[in-house]
Amino acid sequence: MTTNPVYGSNFPDPAVLEVDGTYWAYATKNRVEAMPVLRSSDLVRWAEVGDGMPQLAAWVEPGLNWAPEVAAVDGRYVAYYTAHDRATDVQAVGVAVSDTPYGPFRDDAERPLLCQDHEGGSIDASPFTDHDGSRWLLWKNDGNHVGVDTFIYVQRLSDDGLRLEGEPERILKQDQEWEGTLVEGPYVWPHAGSYYLFYSGNAFDSDRYGVGYAVAEKATGPYVKPRDTPIMVSNDVAAGPGHGMVVERDGRTWYVHHAWPPGAVNVPGPGRQMWLTELVFEPSPDGGPDVPRFLGPRTELDLA
Repeated sequence: MTTNPVYGSNFPDPAVLEVDGTYWAYATKNRVEAMPVLRSSDLVRWAEVGDGMPQLAAWVEPGLNWAPEVAAVDGRYVAYYTAHDRATDVQAVGVAVSDTPYGPFRDDAERPLLCQDHEGGSIDASPFTDHDGSRWLLWKNDGNHVGVDTFIYVQRLSDDGLRLEGEPERILKQDQEWEGTLVEGPYVWPHAGSYYLFYSGNAFDSDRYGVGYAVAEKATGPYVKPRDTPIMVSNDVAAGPGHGMVVERDGRTWYVHHAWPPGAVNVPGPGRQMWLTELVFEPSPDGGPDVPRFLGPRTELDLA
C-alpha cells in the first residue's frame, strides 16, 4: 500500500507526461528552478531530475514561472508555460521546445505565445490533442488579478504545436458561488463520446479551493456544468486540492493534483504537495453523459 502525498515537498500545479513507460512531472517554479522536473516509473515514487528550463526567454521577467504542461509533438517535446512578460507587466503564456521530456526546454521567441494584457494576463495553458489529430490549447485569462471576470479559453494550435491559429473562444467562466472570483487550471479528458473539462475554482491559497467539471459533445464546447458544487474539496487529510490533470495507468484513471497539508495553507512548511486521486465515471441516472467522481483525496492508495 502506498500513501499520499506522492511527493511531499512543494510541487504546485503538477502536470504529468508518460513517455515509453516513464512518467515525467512538471511544476510551478520553486526557490531555485524555473521548471522543476521529477521522474517516476509508477506514479508514486518520484526522483528529482532538476530544472527543465535553466535559460529563460528574452521576454521573461524572472521569478514567476508557473504551471507548465508538456506535449509530445513529432518526436519533440513542447512545453506551454506561464511567465511574467517584461513588456506588459502581466503574466503571459510561452512555448518552449526540447528534444527530451526532461529538457532543457528553450523558448527563443522575442514575445510570448499569447498575452491578454487587457484582461489581466494569460495563465494555466493546457494542450489537448483530439481524436482527429487536431491540436488545441486551453488557458485562463488572469482576470481576478485585476478585478474582472475569468474565462477559460480554447484556440486551435498549428500541427507543430508552436503557433495559435484562428480565434480564441470563451468556453467557461466563474458563475457559481463555490468558484469565488475565478476558474483556472483547465484540463480536457475525453470519455465515452463526451469531453470533460476539469477545472479549479476559488483562491488557491485557501481551503475553499476545489475542482469542478463541465461536459460537452466537442472539445471546443459548448460546455455545461451539470452541478453547482465542486466534485473535489478539502477534507481532513488534504486542504485546497486542485489544479491537476488526468493520467491513466493499467486501466485505471487518476487525477494528479496539488494540495496543502491540513491547517498549513499558505504558511511556512512543505507547501503544495503532489497528490494522486482516483477518478471514476459512473452512469448518469438520467441517461446523460457519465458522471465523474473522485475517490478522495485520501492518504492510502492501492496502486501497486
